[in-house]
Amino acid sequence: MTVGTGSPAQARSAAPYGAEPPPVPGPRAAPVPYGSEAAPRSGSGPGPGPDTRPAPASAPGAGPGPGGGHPGAGVSAGGGPENGPGSGSGPGYGFGPELGIDPDDLPDGLVVADETGRIICFNAAASRITAVPGARALGRPLDQALPLEDLKGHRWWALTDPYGGLATRRGQPERNLLLPGGREVLVSARYLRTRPTGPVRRVVVSLRGTEARRRTERSHAELIATVAHELRSPLTSVKGFTATLLAKWERFTDDQKRLMLETVDADAGRIKRLIAELLDISRIDSGRLEVRRQRVDIAAAVGRHVHAHTARGQAPESFFVRVRPGLPDLWADPDKIDQILGNLLENAVRHGGGTVTIDVAPTMATTDGEKGTEVTVSDEGPGIPEESMGRVFTRFWRGSKRGGTGLGLYIVKGLVEAHGGTITVGRGPRGGAEFRFILPVGTPAHLV
Repeated sequence: MTVGTGSPAQARSAAPYGAEPPPVPGPRAAPVPYGSEAAPRSGSGPGPGPDTRPAPASAPGAGPGPGGGHPGAGVSAGGGPENGPGSGSGPGYGFGPELGIDPDDLPDGLVVADETGRIICFNAAASRITAVPGARALGRPLDQALPLEDLKGHRWWALTDPYGGLATRRGQPERNLLLPGGREVLVSARYLRTRPTGPVRRVVVSLRGTEARRRTERSHAELIATVAHELRSPLTSVKGFTATLLAKWERFTDDQKRLMLETVDADAGRIKRLIAELLDISRIDSGRLEVRRQRVDIAAAVGRHVHAHTARGQAPESFFVRVRPGLPDLWADPDKIDQILGNLLENAVRHGGGTVTIDVAPTMATTDGEKGTEVTVSDEGPGIPEESMGRVFTRFWRGSKRGGTGLGLYIVKGLVEAHGGTITVGRGPRGGAEFRFILPVGTPAHLV
């Protein structure tokens, strides 16, 4: 890639700190200065096209160049000077005037050092991440401007020695390093050479903040803590009842034995559901969730779930089901539809109050007019606070202290989106929570 725009706005460049070495001999018609935007876009292609850069001023470093004013600040991922072979083997897609991209436009920090080890490019993201002003970094040795240490306190530049060591090295993989003051940063480096085993001409360093990684680590820690807590309670019960039965089997009546075994069965069911939720989360996060579509009668599915709740003791009048005419055929995964409906109805019964209303109606699922089915589940409970609605579909969100892992609605959202649908939450007409999901028809291609 080529880094540098030649734009006057990139004023944080530095004058060259050493003369450019002679070009590598080859079959090209004319050499091109290192980093020229006129170089071809491949590390193995023939010579350059016309050079359209502004002519440099007579004084060294006085005129603008492709590296933000430095004639040698360009970086080619596909090769070294004159576009010869380098540490990269792929095409050198770059940043330059022809693409209208400035290094400051990059979301990650970019630091480029020349063959003498002095910094010639230090973009705005690098300044933000390191809290080092670009003007102070430019022209300084790399190890002084970025005094990085590993987590054991060793100086990273002394350990890696980018300009020495084995000439076959291409760079350093991303790793956690420490800036002065103990601030963590993710750093990776790439070494660019004039030829595969030649001297290093450019060291390109990428910097990223650790905030996103820390959020992921916290999420994983919360998941582990939640799973441990949810597993401990049923496993303790299972262990206690089975140990008691084994030790004193003959002392219990048949009714007592049955009660203990039913408790063990219920706790085993809790463990099974938790493991199923964890597997669903894994598939959703990795994009491996499979949807096996077949024709689904959504009204009948709603009826089955309502009947299951009434069979467990809920009053029949606590449910109101309304199915609108004209429902289109729905092609979906019936098991996942049952999972969605079961979770939403369970939440409405457990956390809501009054009558639970389930409304099934035809609708337009997409902006291009594709037909779909809309299902609304609402209750008459206290509802969800306005400030919490943005977090309802995140992991571990709990609307009350009435149990649950806080994973159900996260999974519901993933299942709906796997069908190409959408789900929203709001306040119902009678003050309770209202969940509405829309599923497109989803007709298989061979039936269209």
